[in-house]
Amino acid sequence: MASQQQQQPGGPMSQSGLQQAASLQQQQQQQDFDPVHRFKMLIPQLKESLQNVMKIASLNLAHNTSIDNGIKSSDTSVQRFDKSLEEFYALCDQLELCLRLAYECLSQSIDSAKHSPNLVPTATKPDTVQTESMSYAQYLAMIKSQISCAKDIHNALLECSKKIAGKVQPQGIM
Repeated sequence: MASQQQQQPGGPMSQSGLQQAASLQQQQQQQDFDPVHRFKMLIPQLKESLQNVMKIASLNLAHNTSIDNGIKSSDTSVQRFDKSLEEFYALCDQLELCLRLAYECLSQSIDSAKHSPNLVPTATKPDTVQTESMSYAQYLAMIKSQISCAKDIHNALLECSKKIAGKVQPQGIM
């Protein structure tokens, strides 16, 4: 019976292999969404693109110089500088987006830690209760204060929109 499980394609060995492949795929997807990892992956491409831009610029400059000096005619084709420069700028834009996303993630993490610094212990993991975690009652009080603050902001915005609407309405009447 045990030899049959090992010989069958759906045996325990293939299931663990599938689980490992699934976990590797999930880890790869997480790295694709990580802006810092993506930034690190784009840096070598940026260096290569910059080298390509400089090489093409050098070749084009040498070609134009030889044409100006009358050594060569303009019949020979050279690589397009604008295409390589566009590729370089596209990589720069991707890097900028990665850095902005990383900055936004960092600031959200800092804000989250500032406005809700303590963890609430969960019932599913009672052994991981930390000493600095807050009780459920403290958590509820914090949430109620956040809801109250959100309602105050909402009411202030409503009053402001009513004042703006009130000022706009008389102008339309002549």
